[in-house]
Amino acid sequence: MKVGAENRTKLYIAMALMVLAALSLVWTFTRSAAPASVTATAPQPKAGTAPPAGARGSSATSVANSVDPRLRLDLLKSSEDIEYLGKGRNIFRAEAEPAPEIPKAITPPITQPVVQQGPPPPPPITLKFFGFASQSGESKKVFLAQNDDVFVASEGDIVKGRYKILRINPNSIEVEDVLNNNRQSIPLTQS
Repeated sequence: MKVGAENRTKLYIAMALMVLAALSLVWTFTRSAAPASVTATAPQPKAGTAPPAGARGSSATSVANSVDPRLRLDLLKSSEDIEYLGKGRNIFRAEAEPAPEIPKAITPPITQPVVQQGPPPPPPITLKFFGFASQSGESKKVFLAQNDDVFVASEGDIVKGRYKILRINPNSIEVEDVLNNNRQSIPLTQS
C-alpha cells in the first residue's frame, strides 16, 4: 500500500500553480518598483494663487498615478497658500464667527393702565340653603351644602371656620363671611 500514489497528478497540478503564483508576484513587484520614465505633470501655480478648477483635478490625478515615494514640497506649498472661501464655518479656525446682529422688535408705546375705582368686590358665598328644622324648645337649625359637604347650623354658629349664620328667616338666611367682612342673603332653594 503506497500512500499518496493516487494523488500524484493532483500534487503536480498544485506545484505548477504555486510556481505560476510566485512568478506573477515577482513580475508585479518588479514592475511597480521600476522608476517612472515619463510622468505627466501639470504646470505649478504661482505662490499665493489658487490653481484653476480644471488644473486641480489633473494635478491630483498625476500625483495619484505617480509611484514616486518622495515628498513633493512644491505641491504642499501650493496647498498651504489656498485661502478658504466657503460660505459656512471655517473649520480651520478655532474661534467662532460673531453672530449676526438681530434687529430689535418695535414695541408699541406703553399706555397707562386704567385704575379701577375702589377695591375689588369680595368673593361670593358659595353655600346653598336647602332646608331648616325646628323643634319646640330648641332654636331653629338650617341645612347648608357646599359641593358635597352638608352642614347643620343655628343662629350664631360658624360654618367651615369662615361663614357666620346671622339670622334665619322662613325663606332665606343672612350669612357673613368673617374673613372678608362680606354679608349676603342666601335664599331657600328647592332641589
